[in-house]
Amino acid sequence: MLKKVALSLLVVGLMFIGYASVQLKSAHQSEKTALAEVKKSMEKIALYQEKEGMGKPGIETSQGELSFHQGQTIGILQIPSIHKELPIVEGTDEDALKQGVGHYTGTVYPGQKDQVLLSGHRDTVFTGLDKLKNGDTIVVKMQHGTFTYAIVDTKIVDENDTTVIRSTAPEEMLTLSTCYPFRYIGNASKRYIVFAKLM
Repeated sequence: MLKKVALSLLVVGLMFIGYASVQLKSAHQSEKTALAEVKKSMEKIALYQEKEGMGKPGIETSQGELSFHQGQTIGILQIPSIHKELPIVEGTDEDALKQGVGHYTGTVYPGQKDQVLLSGHRDTVFTGLDKLKNGDTIVVKMQHGTFTYAIVDTKIVDENDTTVIRSTAPEEMLTLSTCYPFRYIGNASKRYIVFAKLM
């Protein structure tokens, strides 16, 4: 009897591992596709601007001038110290987060002198986020410019703590958010937050 129970538990465990592996592989493929898509799009914009004799795009842009639809790949997030290059997708629903890092629609875009909030899963795009230190740089590339931020603080909050979503104007602050603890199976009850100021 004990052997049957142990065998059943082993089979169930292997099924969970198999399912998780398939999900991770699918997420990585979606992420790669979105990254290739945004790189191609940004190259086209750069070529057009060069052809038209336009200079570098200005960063003094109001929120109304930039408009993206939910699920659209809008930029690239680079975190050099943990060797990450990730697509940024508009929105933070599950479909957006399967493709990459999600931009929280209630916040502004880089260059708009307020809070920019990006979210991602701890077991895909934001693995290693807990290894970042104050002073490490984070780069956001979008069609209207490249923006470099320096990490100034990290914080662990409850999952329902919305105080991290707030205006920082006139100072521009990039905020990264992911589930915490990092090595935890199931729904995590905390959030790991990284704060970085525009350099």
